[in-house]
Amino acid sequence: MKNHISKICKSVVFASCLITGFTTSTFAGSVESIHFLIPGGAGGGWDGTARGVGEALKKSGLVSKTSFENMSGGGGGKAIAHIIETAAKQKNTMMVNSTPIVIRSLQGVFPQSFRDLSLIASVIADYQVLVVKPDSKFKTWDDVKKAFKADPKSVKIAGGSSRGSMDHLVAAQIFQAAGGDPKAVRYVPYDAGGKALAGLLTGEVDLLSTGFGEVLEKHKKGQVRIIGVSSEKPIDGIPSFKSMGTDAFFANWRGFFGAPNLPKERIDALNEVLKKMYDTPEWEAVRSRNGWTNLYQPGEKFKSFLETQEKTIGSLMKDLGFL
Repeated sequence: MKNHISKICKSVVFASCLITGFTTSTFAGSVESIHFLIPGGAGGGWDGTARGVGEALKKSGLVSKTSFENMSGGGGGKAIAHIIETAAKQKNTMMVNSTPIVIRSLQGVFPQSFRDLSLIASVIADYQVLVVKPDSKFKTWDDVKKAFKADPKSVKIAGGSSRGSMDHLVAAQIFQAAGGDPKAVRYVPYDAGGKALAGLLTGEVDLLSTGFGEVLEKHKKGQVRIIGVSSEKPIDGIPSFKSMGTDAFFANWRGFFGAPNLPKERIDALNEVLKKMYDTPEWEAVRSRNGWTNLYQPGEKFKSFLETQEKTIGSLMKDLGFL
């Protein structure tokens, strides 16, 4: 990845964000091993991001050892509490998270916020999709809109997180952009993306709201069918909501946090490893496989980005009745 990046993300759902350039620097210290703490179960976006980054770092030789720990519970709060309470033992730990750490903190799902952790960097952005099973009665986005307009309660939408979470919020905003009442969305929460997908495939729900990267390979294999993606333009033949006349755009960041009061030299060393990762073919293979967009924002830039997002999301959630 080039050291200078300029990309403006405009969103119906969240605030616009500007990714500015970075200068190359050399940090002292090295990273021999990284333990990835994942606040959700297997099969979700956090799990895929942590394991994808770990795969690229190890295969490229940037780190010699990686390990992974899934710790579901409390909408991500269990893992956050764990890394804070055991901070002295977490020198090599990076906890993955994303937009929900902002949403759930605002909701009071857990008492902590990103301010209670050491900020390392955002790493990627992932679009959101609405998905159906292959033999669904809904063949197109127009079919979904017609059914929702006729009877919102007849359209059940799953997500791998709680009510008022990102999966819920983005789905509600997509339907709002299509002229529907966002408060009428019938959202069914599951604990992690894998369970939500199972609910879709068994017919418990009609649609799944999830990250693009979580289901892209399954879509290609015919195991699910993506109805629409929240990008500006279609991707690999998959229509964007904008291309279908629904003015909805959203890109979710995912990144890493360390234990509280992690030494600056350790944070710098972790950032240097992540920055080097972008230039490896191993990372490009992981990124393209998942349909992710690179979004590297270290340290203070990450903090500023999160503070802006917190203000914007708080305002939006109040407007939609989620706060």
